[in-house]
Amino acid sequence: MQTTTARHDLEVPISDLPEGFAPKPRPTIRNVAERAGVSKSLVSLVLRGSPHVSEHRREAVLQAARELGYRPNAVARSLVEGRTHLVGALVSDLHNPFYAEFLDGLQESLHGEGLRLLIGSGRWDPAFEDEAVEAFLELRVDGLVLLGVAPSSDALAEAAAYTPTVVVGERDVELEGVDIVVDDDQLGARLAVDHLVELGHTRIAHIEGTPSSAARCRCEGYLVAMRRHALAPYIMVEHGDFSEEGGRRAALALLTREPRPTAIFAANDIVALGVLSAASELGLRVPEDLSVVGYDNTHLAAVHHISLTSIDQPRRAMGRSAAALLSDRITEPGKVARLRQVTPHLVVRRSTGPVPKDAED
Repeated sequence: MQTTTARHDLEVPISDLPEGFAPKPRPTIRNVAERAGVSKSLVSLVLRGSPHVSEHRREAVLQAARELGYRPNAVARSLVEGRTHLVGALVSDLHNPFYAEFLDGLQESLHGEGLRLLIGSGRWDPAFEDEAVEAFLELRVDGLVLLGVAPSSDALAEAAAYTPTVVVGERDVELEGVDIVVDDDQLGARLAVDHLVELGHTRIAHIEGTPSSAARCRCEGYLVAMRRHALAPYIMVEHGDFSEEGGRRAALALLTREPRPTAIFAANDIVALGVLSAASELGLRVPEDLSVVGYDNTHLAAVHHISLTSIDQPRRAMGRSAAALLSDRITEPGKVARLRQVTPHLVVRRSTGPVPKDAED
């Protein structure tokens, strides 16, 4: 018996479309004026929010615009006003939920200021960063937010010099008039080490993140805390990046040492997920054989079967702070650069526990 398989990926040739098929033309300001029975200039006044229009005519124009599906030409409006009401956010890694949660806070606040958000990904690659910022500048954004990206390239430095800019998560900024929002990364790292020491751990390792001021400060905080607890002989730092696979590789290198660490402080929650994967591959139980601490306290950390102890950065509050600084700088671009630092705190979950009895020194 012959069978046939249904296909769902067929394309309809343009020649087979119904005769006369074409997209509907966009309504214009002239169409709105004709529908409302007023002049084009009066429609323009209404759309600009002018108070010099009667309520009756204003409602007639708005009703006509709604019925026609008319939307003002943003390009033309920006030429008249000298601004676009757009903000470009360049994100180093869209796969990290910390950035998504930060952007929620940023967008909420920008919306309240009448600003709209455009998002571009730098993918930890200077070429992509420059390309994304160039696209923002071509759209004539009113401001820039660099999230996890330091304005180190000539293109980013030039953009920040001419466009109100806020940098989030990076301290290595030597440009005038650029505001900074950061977490106290050293304090966060010390909180992680202190927690593990209280549980009896001495062989505490750290996996570094992608080269950045945040990764450097977290590593410095780890080193300071280990030395303060007289644990310098047990310091173990493994280079990694801010990815899950990077965390997995680094953890495998650490956990196959003798003696292996009984606890790992990861540069962020994504890295910590890689550590959990490596532990599972090696047959190690968390937290019975290995305690793990992440950083950022993203929504992933709170997932029940992960239950990751993590250092919390108040990311939505950071987003709101960045929005306030940027809005302020758009209004007064000549202000002296400001730095806002937020305070992290420890959130304890099931991924950390007492040091194993057979591993006590």
